[in-house]
Amino acid sequence: MNFHREPATFVGQVNLKVQDLERSISFYKEVIGFTVLNQSERKASLTADGKTVLLTIEQPEAAGPKQPRTTGLYHFALLLPNRSDLASIVGHFMKIGQRIGSSDHLVSEALYLSDPDGNGIEIYIDRDPSEWTWSGAEVAMTVDPLDFADLLSGGVAPWEGLPAETVMGHIHLHVAELRKVEEFYTKGLGFEVVNRFGSQALFISTAKYHHHIGLNTWNGVGAPRPDRNSPGLKSYTLVLPTEESRTAVVGNLKAIGADVTEENGTYATEDPSGNRIILVV
Repeated sequence: MNFHREPATFVGQVNLKVQDLERSISFYKEVIGFTVLNQSERKASLTADGKTVLLTIEQPEAAGPKQPRTTGLYHFALLLPNRSDLASIVGHFMKIGQRIGSSDHLVSEALYLSDPDGNGIEIYIDRDPSEWTWSGAEVAMTVDPLDFADLLSGGVAPWEGLPAETVMGHIHLHVAELRKVEEFYTKGLGFEVVNRFGSQALFISTAKYHHHIGLNTWNGVGAPRPDRNSPGLKSYTLVLPTEESRTAVVGNLKAIGADVTEENGTYATEDPSGNRIILVV
C-alpha cells in the first residue's frame, strides 16, 4: 500500500517562513540534500526529483527570530524510499558533523534535526506495514533508541542528496488544545485517530497509515499563535483523491463551523490553532 497517493489523503507540500533566505537555501541544499527548483528574491521552491515541490521557504518582510512556545510547526517529515538511503544520510551527517536526534518508533526509524531557524525536521523510513502492530483502531508506536549498528551494518553508500522518490511523509503540529482540533481533523477533514499519546498528543491518518499528521500540546495548553512574520509554518497542502472528495470536505468543514476560503480555484482553511491548510486534488 502506498500511503501517499490516491485513495489516501496526505500532506503534499510544506511552506515555511525563514529569517534569512540564502542561509536557509544553503542549509537545505548542503545538509538535507534538496535542489532548488525555482527562486525569487524572497522565496525558493525545493525539490527532490527535479519537478515536484516538497518544501518552499520564504523570507517575510522584517522577519525576526522564531518565537518560542507558540502553535505551528513541530516538524515536517521527509520519507525516504529505502533503509539504505537512511544509512547514507547518517553517513553524510557524520561526515559534516551535523548533530541529530534519533528514534525507533516500531513503525519507522527516524532522524531529527532543525534548520537554522529552529524549524523541526524528521527524516525517516517506514518499516513494512506487515510489521506494524494494531490493537483495534490504534497502531503501536513508541520512542525507542535507534539501532545505528544495525542500520549501518549493510554498508553506507555515498550520499548524493535526497532520493528522487522522497515524499513528504507527514507533518507534526503544535496546537493550543486537542478537543476542537480533533473534531476539525476527523469530522471536518476526514482523518481517523490511530494513536493517542496520553492526553497531550494524537496521531491521525487515512488509509491506515501510522500517521499523516501529529498534533500535540507540548508548547502548553492555550499556546498563542505566532506573529505573522515569525519564522515557522506558513501553510501546508493536503492532497485529496478527487474533486468530489474535496467538495465533501469543504462541506464537512463548514458544517462544524470552520471557515473555508476559495480564490481562483484554491481552497484554504485553518485549524482551530491557526495552522493554515491548502486543500488540493
